[in-house]
Amino acid sequence: MLNYDFYNRDTLIVAKELLGKNLIRTINGQKLISRIVETEAYIGPIDKAAHSYNNKKTARNEVMFADAGHAYIYFIYGMYYCFNIVTEEKDKPCAVLIRATQPLEGIDLMSFNRYKKSISDITKYQYKNLTNGPSKLCMALNLDKNLNGINLFTEELYVEESNYNNFEVVETTRINIDYAEEARFFPWRFYIKDNHWVSQK
Repeated sequence: MLNYDFYNRDTLIVAKELLGKNLIRTINGQKLISRIVETEAYIGPIDKAAHSYNNKKTARNEVMFADAGHAYIYFIYGMYYCFNIVTEEKDKPCAVLIRATQPLEGIDLMSFNRYKKSISDITKYQYKNLTNGPSKLCMALNLDKNLNGINLFTEELYVEESNYNNFEVVETTRINIDYAEEARFFPWRFYIKDNHWVSQK
């Protein structure tokens, strides 16, 4: 699994280098493995799109101020979760949002978590939409507030290297942050070019 030193670096570098890595979620001994194909960087001290903008610390975002390599999982719209990985040194509140993954193993359980159906019983459209968005992947991998603050160095949830590295990275602006003034134009979203699981091309 990736170690502390990987995450304790510049957030933009971490966001790009997470692409192609495998996200592992273990549930009752079964591993759900998916490839990270889309990320967004959030650099709290200067980023109006970040929950921790201007170093503001709240009960909701306090995990962002922890050591690198912790999971920051928050609730949105009163019904969905988003999974982030804390980066950089302690008390510098930065994180990388995992926006989309490509299912690799344990897909039947992912399908059940997401649709309450076996993979053989869902449509092609549902399969395509299994993990191609931040809240979708949280449902498929059963990532919720119970894992908020967990470090990513345990079997329950971690990221590992893979041999998948022959791809082109697209750098563009982030999504759904129109409120963030000039920060909405920062090119801090990264995805694997031509990957079918990216949330928006």
